[in-house]
Amino acid sequence: MRIGVIVAMDKELSLLLPMIEGHEVKEILGFYFHVGNIGRHQVILMECGIGKVNAAISTMTMLNNYDLDLIISTGVAGGTDKSINVMDVVVADTIAYHDVWCGPGTVCGQASGMPKYFTSDKRLTQMLPESEFIRHGLLCSGDKFIDNIQSVEDIKKVFNEALAVDMESASIAHVCYKLGVPIFCMRVISDSPGAGHNNSKQYEDFWKEAPEKTFEIVKQLLDSIEI
Repeated sequence: MRIGVIVAMDKELSLLLPMIEGHEVKEILGFYFHVGNIGRHQVILMECGIGKVNAAISTMTMLNNYDLDLIISTGVAGGTDKSINVMDVVVADTIAYHDVWCGPGTVCGQASGMPKYFTSDKRLTQMLPESEFIRHGLLCSGDKFIDNIQSVEDIKKVFNEALAVDMESASIAHVCYKLGVPIFCMRVISDSPGAGHNNSKQYEDFWKEAPEKTFEIVKQLLDSIEI
């Protein structure tokens, strides 16, 4: 399979690049695509930049230049539930915007003409069953770094079942939905504002301590996917 992998930040990219064999870089419209192989699959890895617009533009650029069978959105996210701990993995069965409202008569979280919830490829989510450190559920995206319990509570008023929050995955899923490309979203928890901790310090400490094995689960997933 030919698989696109999208992360938001250089810190995330640097943890994934060592997994790619035969690594080459191609620049297109100012975006850098890292092309190589992970196991049996050709992988195109890119850093999209933080936020929904960056994520959407990057995803569209990737899909306009590569014929992909699947896109994986991965990287880090903040935990929005007291049961979620730093270094846990959230497999996003469903993905939604937490900062979208199109006015009276519309549903909070639903972009115009789109479903309220985007879904990860079910075949892939089943390859990573729930365990002590892997949780399945809803991930919400928005253009704001969530760093306090009040912001989490505001999100959970609309999406009570939300397990984690990031700033890119819903936009990536939005583009994939429009273009008919399967998506799989999986995020490692870097901080837990939903538990009421000092998550800014958690977030900083995560990057000091995060080993390469943090994203080893991505490689495990790719190894499990049949061509």
